[in-house]
Amino acid sequence: MYSISKKITISKQASVIKSSFINDEIGQSAEVKFTCCNCRLENKVEITPYETGFPIFQIYNEDEVLSKNELLRNGIVSETFQNLLHFGELTVNNLPTLYFGTNCQFCGSKYICVFSYGEKQPGLTLLTISGVWKYEEIES
Repeated sequence: MYSISKKITISKQASVIKSSFINDEIGQSAEVKFTCCNCRLENKVEITPYETGFPIFQIYNEDEVLSKNELLRNGIVSETFQNLLHFGELTVNNLPTLYFGTNCQFCGSKYICVFSYGEKQPGLTLLTISGVWKYEEIES
């Protein structure tokens, strides 16, 4: 898992086996499985709360990696409710939203995974995978 610092373009959304984890399903970590758009093989990544990921703000800050419009247009994030803007302008489920880059374990295709993690209401902790998207770096 890595942060993405070069400008990218989103190409395809990968199929994710399970995208929502609640309370005890998260445990120490949650295993996310997705199918590579290129070689069609199943990949696994583990998301560990408070350890995995980078703030989504890094992606759209000054349109460095992706623009806000591209994130919204691809359904990667949504605009945050006004009363929850302390989580950032763009979030998944109005919860703290993170991302990481990963590569297909078999063919090396590049992917970005976006997810949110937090307490939605007292006693209800959610880890929601917005999705996993294949991306290409834009040569500048």
